Amino acid sequence: MRVDGGLDRHGASVAPSRARRYAPSMIYFEDLEVGAETNFGHYEVIREEVIEFAQKYDVQPFHLSDEAAAKTHFGRLAASGWHTAAMTMAVISRYVVGHEQAGLGSPGIDELRWKKPVYPGDTLHVRGRILETTPSRSRPEMGSFRTQTTVSNQDGDPVMTFTSIVLIRRRPGTENS
Repeated sequence: MRVDGGLDRHGASVAPSRARRYAPSMIYFEDLEVGAETNFGHYEVIREEVIEFAQKYDVQPFHLSDEAAAKTHFGRLAASGWHTAAMTMAVISRYVVGHEQAGLGSPGIDELRWKKPVYPGDTLHVRGRILETTPSRSRPEMGSFRTQTTVSNQDGDPVMTFTSIVLIRRRPGTENS
């Protein structure tokens, strides 16, 4: 069952407030299942965004110019890996906000790998699989979970992978169970 109001061109949920009345209640630590998979959505890679990001944060020539990129193994303008990570975060955060999760942020990620170049015109698809859940020993009101995140292009080829650690609230009243 779809609980969002649809998706924009970047795969973000739109009009989630109207759809919330049909959505399940808040998702807490106790609702998580090891092995569960989530398709977070997609993001269309736009040439102007690739260049704008590179001008601000990663000024390597193959992120700024077709001519410079043609002289490298990329062959054409390629998005920065950090831009790929930012686009991925945009997809995940919009999904989490639109689906009312009791998330508390993240202390970091492990094993970030850029598998293939990302090019303007690509559509990134983001999915995650829960690897483990751990109740906090020192903070009984929260737990954490690790998720293997895979970002694939429109052809299904993985372009980036990482393992994230996410903090999440426990359901009120279950903190000591």
